[in-house]
Amino acid sequence: ILAAALALASPAVAQDATDGPGPNLVIEVAGAANGTVVIDLFSDTAPLHAAQITALAKEGAYDNVVFHRVIQDFMAQTGDVGYGKAGGDLSMAGMGGSDKPDLPAEFSDLSYVRGTVGMARSNDPNSANSQFFIMFTDSVTVDGVVHPYDEVLKGQYTVVGHVISGMEVVDAIQRGEPPATPDVMTKVTVQE
Repeated sequence: ILAAALALASPAVAQDATDGPGPNLVIEVAGAANGTVVIDLFSDTAPLHAAQITALAKEGAYDNVVFHRVIQDFMAQTGDVGYGKAGGDLSMAGMGGSDKPDLPAEFSDLSYVRGTVGMARSNDPNSANSQFFIMFTDSVTVDGVVHPYDEVLKGQYTVVGHVISGMEVVDAIQRGEPPATPDVMTKVTVQE
């Protein structure tokens, strides 16, 4: 039902742009989208995930990684530091991660709404590593009925942060699975 519903998703609504204790991930994006996205990482509710993303950013692992899976009215996924580097063979993008260990799930009661950042994973809930996704909207409408993404994602994927600025850049990321010409995180840094 989710796949069919994506084509009929509801319009985006405003996000909560409050900056928490961080740290903040600062992402320079180039391609169809150009600009800066700032994500407040939730080190209080997802400390292991926030720490791993922070470490990878400080190592430069996210630099030049593409947005390899971008679904209209749903989310933009990136962070495959193993197979998702711009300029290389992207045929395996979305299948890799870092050389760091996979993380145990850190599920919370936080909602999946516009600007939420969740950790991507395989079928194993304890397999998140480096990939993450940014939500475009809160819900999908199927046959006139609104279904919040929480119904599908909450308790299944770790919420690791939220966008506090640059959501207009996220909105401009080229769609596709994979996009014909994927947008790139050219530089990812951390603000403590």
